[in-house]
Amino acid sequence: MTKSVKLEIITPECLFFRGEVDLVIVRTLSGDEGFMAGHTWACKLLDVGEIWFQEAGSKDYKFLAAARGFIEVRDSIVIFVDAAEWPGDIDVERANNEKERAELWLQQHQSDSGDENEERIFLARVSIKKQMSRMKAAKGGTRIRR
Repeated sequence: MTKSVKLEIITPECLFFRGEVDLVIVRTLSGDEGFMAGHTWACKLLDVGEIWFQEAGSKDYKFLAAARGFIEVRDSIVIFVDAAEWPGDIDVERANNEKERAELWLQQHQSDSGDENEERIFLARVSIKKQMSRMKAAKGGTRIRR
């Protein structure tokens, strides 16, 4: 029997999820990483992507689209993200429109110079990545479910 661990996923607006899980998989800045009960303590930055977890005793995985943040692994696992959405709650048309708007802005301003513009370019790229992740999650995610 697998030992479970408490998982909390927190956004600036709410406690998005709380429950016992056997495994959680997140997208860190260096790639996908999994965490279970008894894992070495860790604190890692998260990239835009999906968070997958297996609730205690379940064979199936649940997943959500998440914006950037960080994960803290100790006796429990706490994930702080800028935004989180269940796949069924994602408005794909809105996500596509936001992606197209950011791509257009990026095309028009990519050659502009200045520190402020570089920050805006970075934010536009993050927005594109976030919208692509949301649309992918809405269509079933990137991992194969058991």
